[in-house]
Amino acid sequence: MTSANDVLALTMGDPCGIGPEIVLAQWLSARPPRAWVVGCPDVLARAQAVLARAHPQAAQLRLQVHRGPAPTPEQVHGVLDQPLTVPVWCPEGMPAGLAKLPWGRVSAHAGQAAALCVRQGALACMSGLFAALSTAPLHKEALSAAGEPFPGHTELLQSLATPPGQPLVPVRMMLANHELRTVLVSIHVSLRQALAAVTFEQVLETIRITHDSLLRMGLARPRIAVAGLNPHAGEGGLFGDEEIHTIAPAIEAARALGIDASGPWAPDTVFMRARHAPPNHPGEFDVVVAMYHDQGLIPVKYLGVAEGVNVTLGLPLVRTSPDHGTAFDLAGQGRADPSSMGEAMAVALQLVGCATP
Repeated sequence: MTSANDVLALTMGDPCGIGPEIVLAQWLSARPPRAWVVGCPDVLARAQAVLARAHPQAAQLRLQVHRGPAPTPEQVHGVLDQPLTVPVWCPEGMPAGLAKLPWGRVSAHAGQAAALCVRQGALACMSGLFAALSTAPLHKEALSAAGEPFPGHTELLQSLATPPGQPLVPVRMMLANHELRTVLVSIHVSLRQALAAVTFEQVLETIRITHDSLLRMGLARPRIAVAGLNPHAGEGGLFGDEEIHTIAPAIEAARALGIDASGPWAPDTVFMRARHAPPNHPGEFDVVVAMYHDQGLIPVKYLGVAEGVNVTLGLPLVRTSPDHGTAFDLAGQGRADPSSMGEAMAVALQLVGCATP
């Protein structure tokens, strides 16, 4: 029997978004994934009916449901090789009536269900039951409506990974595709808060986490470019002095640790320099450390969302997700592109040393 180290936990995402559809679509490929969906069977059955209108073969899928506590390793493997079978774990506490919620609307019950699936999937990964976690998109407003104190996946998983009474485990978001990787100093905060987060300690920790994570991904000596905060990286202090007093000292401290970090580079050109687009444009860097959310994510997303993958660095488990959101405008139509979800699953398996699906 194959070990559990090649089986993914795959959360369904927000029940009112495209998550359930793009999750089920993974089983329509020539090589269905070795994965369990953590989600609500009724929501997935509704998504299957929608998917079948655009892809008739989806009607042949069979949901094999396990309810309650986590399945045993024997149960996990017992259904993996059954043709057209989608294993589904419905954890205890799943809200009722989810399949009756309207598509494309913010719902507290949907937010509650999405958060439940993430928590249970992550805990199962941390216990060793599953190799890694791939998460379909959830909706931040729905999380808030459900009373969740976390603005997104990253912060929720960070809290789960932190022992009681201890400082939060430092984590960072990396968004990557085949051409560009970027890691963020701050994530889901206001721009004003993001500027305040550009401290020596935060920048150095981001560089260190990035370096250690890329080493684990197989890069022998990651080349890390650090973006400036201000236009033209401050232009020698003319447009701001954070580069002089904060970012450059953090880069020097990282270099003293043996890390190949350079900068601060002008934010409007560093991403072009790092872009790896063979054969005529090899990237000068393996990754760019960006100072805030939009500075780092706009360049990656501009290159296309179909192959983009979000990886949370610093957790005691591997977690990936597609680089798009719930797409409420497409939900319930069977037209959502599942490519980024598939890429996220493939990257998760690569990061734990397994072959891709």
